[in-house]
Amino acid sequence: MSAKRCILALDQGTTSSRAMVVDETGAVVSVAQHPFKQIFPKPGWVEHSPTEIWSSQSGVVTEALAKVDLTSRSIAAIGITNQRETTIVWDRETGEPIYNAIVWQDRRTAEFCDRLRADAGSMIQQKTGLIPDAYFSGSKVNWILANVEGARAKAEAGKLAFGTVDSWLIWKLTKGERHVTDVTNASRTMLFNIHTMEWDEELLKLLGVPRSMLPEVVASSGVCGTASGLVRDVPIAGIAGDQQAALFGQMCTSPGMAKCTYGTGAFMLLNIGQQPMTSKHRLLTTVAWKIGNTVEYAFEGSMLMAGAVVQWLRDELQLIRTSAEIESLAASVSDANGVVLVPAFAGLGAPHWDQYARGALVGLTRGSSRAHIARAALEGIALQATDVLEAMQADSGLSLSQLRVDGGAAANNLLMQIQADALGIEVVRPKNAEATVMGAAYLAGLAVGYWPDQEAIASQWQMDRIFQPKIGQQERDKVRATWRRALERAKQWTKEEETAS
Repeated sequence: MSAKRCILALDQGTTSSRAMVVDETGAVVSVAQHPFKQIFPKPGWVEHSPTEIWSSQSGVVTEALAKVDLTSRSIAAIGITNQRETTIVWDRETGEPIYNAIVWQDRRTAEFCDRLRADAGSMIQQKTGLIPDAYFSGSKVNWILANVEGARAKAEAGKLAFGTVDSWLIWKLTKGERHVTDVTNASRTMLFNIHTMEWDEELLKLLGVPRSMLPEVVASSGVCGTASGLVRDVPIAGIAGDQQAALFGQMCTSPGMAKCTYGTGAFMLLNIGQQPMTSKHRLLTTVAWKIGNTVEYAFEGSMLMAGAVVQWLRDELQLIRTSAEIESLAASVSDANGVVLVPAFAGLGAPHWDQYARGALVGLTRGSSRAHIARAALEGIALQATDVLEAMQADSGLSLSQLRVDGGAAANNLLMQIQADALGIEVVRPKNAEATVMGAAYLAGLAVGYWPDQEAIASQWQMDRIFQPKIGQQERDKVRATWRRALERAKQWTKEEETAS
């Protein structure tokens, strides 16, 4: 393969780093993956080693290229997709991180964000499309500057750099020549104005982040640097946060097109076009991508538990031996027999945003079986997504005809059928389930003319299966009403406990 030109896509995720080599047909010709350590210094704190992120990512690049005997000369461009919001601060002179990466899951700044929400929540949402939360990068930078000795003085002297993981990888790939991020990652920091498409001075002052720390913001598709060292003289031409990359990889490029990625949690994004909207149903507004001078936006809703619900049934309840067994077990009964599982193990995400909610298993009778609980678990995953899509349609005024799906749990045919039944629209699963990494590859290839246009890319998207709704509206309404009753039992659970004590 040494003479063949390909795209190299880097997928730096929360638990592992991957590298994929993609050819002009959209086929993955080589892949390498390596996990890295999760660090939990205190309850609610989650960190990674930036050095290990880079070493694992550079290692899989070398491995993926070696598998198919490729050199730098065979790579047309590099695309990068990454875990979003994870925050790294490093010394500009030495290139060394001053603290571990604070991961998107980390909750150490929750109280700070509660105060932000109370004092300036509406202003922050209007400018950034985000609801103030510890999830986003800005409060994490604030924490590092306040808690690492000498960091504040160094930052104000212009000696420190902040970046999300894409910025860190590009800094390393270019040996410190380029400090950039793209619009999608910038829009997840709580420091970026999605209307002006610039870092916002009022937000920087509010969160105490010196402007000198910030990367240059570039398009999602466009050459923004040249790799040297690891992969020599190859243009870095595509960057997108993982969920936006999946939206592009699913070719949801027109307003009203939506995708849901079912991983540990689930993330649904709806393309809303070239004008940002402010959600009235507690969804996030985010930048979908920037290609050329055109910016497109999306509504986003996150569900905290999806595949993790199945893992809970397997590991804690031991109702199944492998995750794959849940499909046949749940399919052995025609319905959940009145059992409802609300998977609020870590609170509820969009559109409820209730950090005090907890998981609830209700409707149990003497006749309830492990199969009924398994089916209720799948229904709980699907009904969470239904709540999000309903909010998206209400906010956008767009009526959806289909939902495109990807991620590990999308392989579960019964879950996808339950999802179609709950939504009342078709659910479409593509043949290539690697939507995230394909999005990064496509954005990079588009920038260097590897693919001539979006139409050529869209022609590569192939359907695996369509799931059509099989129940009527009356039955759907009944299921939704029961779900809402169960939700109310789960909401504010620990808050009520605190009040009682």
